[in-house]
Amino acid sequence: MGKKVPFSNLAEAEKLAKKRLPKAVWLAFKAGNEQGWTLDENIRAYSDLGFSPTVFDRPSRGKIDTKTKILGVDIDFPVIVSPVGAQAIHPDAEVAAARAAKRMGTAIGLSSYASSSIKDVTAANDNSFFQLYWVGTRDRIEARVEEARRSGAKALIVTLDWSFTPRRDWGVPPAPPMKMDLKTMMELAPHALSRPQWFSRYLKRGRIPELKVPNLFITPGDVPSFGTAWEEFVNTPTPTWEDVKWLRELWGGPFMIKGISTIKDAKLAVDMGADAISVSNHGGNNIDGTPSPIRFLPSIVDAVGSDIDVMVDGGIRRGSDVVKAMALGAKAVFIGRAYLYGLAVSGEDGVHKVLEIMRDGIEETMFGIGRDSIHDLSMDDLIILNRDFLVTPAR
Repeated sequence: MGKKVPFSNLAEAEKLAKKRLPKAVWLAFKAGNEQGWTLDENIRAYSDLGFSPTVFDRPSRGKIDTKTKILGVDIDFPVIVSPVGAQAIHPDAEVAAARAAKRMGTAIGLSSYASSSIKDVTAANDNSFFQLYWVGTRDRIEARVEEARRSGAKALIVTLDWSFTPRRDWGVPPAPPMKMDLKTMMELAPHALSRPQWFSRYLKRGRIPELKVPNLFITPGDVPSFGTAWEEFVNTPTPTWEDVKWLRELWGGPFMIKGISTIKDAKLAVDMGADAISVSNHGGNNIDGTPSPIRFLPSIVDAVGSDIDVMVDGGIRRGSDVVKAMALGAKAVFIGRAYLYGLAVSGEDGVHKVLEIMRDGIEETMFGIGRDSIHDLSMDDLIILNRDFLVTPAR
C-alpha cells in the first residue's frame, strides 16, 4: 500500500475517473435525478459560504484537533465513507474503501446494495456501520440486522429518503441493469471493452463485473442480483414511524436515520430514540428541485442539535467544505462520489488519497481562520455571501 496515485485534488480525480470508467458506469454513478438541478445545487451551495482569514491568531501547525466521535466510534477527523450501492467501479469495491478508511482512522458506512458483504467489510475495518433499506418482510429485515450484528457492525443506519423517482432527463441510465442476462451483457460489452484497464482488473481476479448484492439476501447464504433485490424493494410497503421504531429497538445499539430534510422528521427521529441523523437528499437522487442539505442544516441543528448528533452529506468535495458544514452545526460528514473517484482511479490507495486530501484541507482551513479545534467552529467563522443561503424547511 501507499503507492503514488496520479491526482492531487478531487477535480483531477474526477477527470481521471471519467476517463478510465466505461461510459455507462460513469454516468450511472455520476448522474442525479431528472434534470440534475439538485445534484448541481449540492455543490453550488458551498460557494455561497466564505471565510475571513486571520494572520495573528493562528494555531500551532500540527496541533489542530480534528478528532470526534459519532455513533459511538472515535474517528481521527470528521469525514466518514458513505454507503453507496451498486458499485461497478473497482473489483475490490467497499473492502478497498474500508481499508483506506481504517488507514486514515475513520469509519465506513456499508450499503445494503453494496457489492461486498458486511462480514468482509468489518474484517477490513472494525469501525463499520451497516446501512439498511426497508426491503422485504420484518422477518427478512431482522435476519439482515442479525447478520450485521454477528459481523461486528458498530451502528445501524436506516435510509428512508428514496422516493422511487429514478428518471433522468439527459441521456443517463435510470439505474444499473435489473439483470445481467445475455442480451444485457451484449449491449454493455462495447462499453467494457472500451476501457480495457478497468475490465482487466476484474479478469485478473477471475471474474467479470456483475451486480450482486450479498447484504440483501432473501434466505441466508443467497446472493441475489441487483434486479431481484430492487424488485423486492419496490414491492415492499413504505415503512411507518412504528416500523422504524421497531427496527431501532431490534438493533438496540447506535442508530442513525439518513435522509432527513425537515424539522418535523428530525423531531420524530429524536422521539423514537435515534442517536444521530444525516441531513441528506440522497446525493441529488431523491426529488430533483430540493435545495442542498447544507442550506437546511442550521435550522435542523437549532431544532434538535442538543438532543441528537446531526450529520450532513451531499456535494462535499474538499476539506474547506467540511469546515463549513461543521461551522453550521454538523458533527461529521459523509462523502460519496468524492471517494468513488479515488476508488475508480487507484483502488484502496485512491480512496486513501481522497481522505488524505480532505483531512489536509480541514487542517489548512482551520489554520487560516485561527481555530485549533473543530469543536470550536461556529457560524461566526463564516461569511454568508448569499443572503438567501439559509433555508428553513417548510415543515
